[in-house]
Amino acid sequence: MKIDIIGDIHGCFDEFRNLTIKLGYDWKSGIPRHPEGRRLGFVGDLTDRGPHSLKTISVVASLHKEKEAYYTPGNHCNKLYRYFLGNNVKLLHGLETTAAELSVLTEKEKKVYRNLFIDLYENSPLYHVLDKERLIIAHAGIKEEFIGKNNKRVKTFVLYGDITGELNEDGTPVRKDWAGEYNGNPWIIYGHTPVIEPRMINKTVNIDTGAVFGGKLTALRYPEIELISVPSRLTFTEEKFRSFPL
Repeated sequence: MKIDIIGDIHGCFDEFRNLTIKLGYDWKSGIPRHPEGRRLGFVGDLTDRGPHSLKTISVVASLHKEKEAYYTPGNHCNKLYRYFLGNNVKLLHGLETTAAELSVLTEKEKKVYRNLFIDLYENSPLYHVLDKERLIIAHAGIKEEFIGKNNKRVKTFVLYGDITGELNEDGTPVRKDWAGEYNGNPWIIYGHTPVIEPRMINKTVNIDTGAVFGGKLTALRYPEIELISVPSRLTFTEEKFRSFPL
């Protein structure tokens, strides 16, 4: 299995396109395809905050439909899904930017994106276990004892991380460093918590390098375990990044 797993895009479509080209993908068909048959993987949080969430949805949904990609939902994906279902969700923490993109469309156009995303979300697993259990893609990561399980506790962990119930000053949850205690054999590739540089520890790799906060968009090439990044076009906002002891 050869797969290029991309960190949290958050509507940074131009960076997504640039990264795939750097990885050797061709866009002549309208979606990125690799001449050697490599596939893309996504750790979730395709949308919100960035300028082009709808274009990102369209491409990833097309890749997924053609079985050219592995997608797992993030917490922002979960919230957008609930928004499309008509649930009462607050337009905060980035969802307002995706809603603004939708607001200028016709009802017919809105329905197209709604159906694309709902189909993508409902037909994707909470996390992927791949390559004979040697590789796991999970949005915020996963504890070794949770692998193979799918219940409310596991879903909360995979979408939000190892949260304590406390909040940071900006209102985001305080997260514990589960990766520092991981001792499993599978590689776990995840995002969710922005870091200035990819964090590799105990066969876990955090590839959310904060493209939407002016950092980089990063991919991990598997099985090579090689990191490839492109710079963000957005303004760098250092306080949005979380730091962990190395």
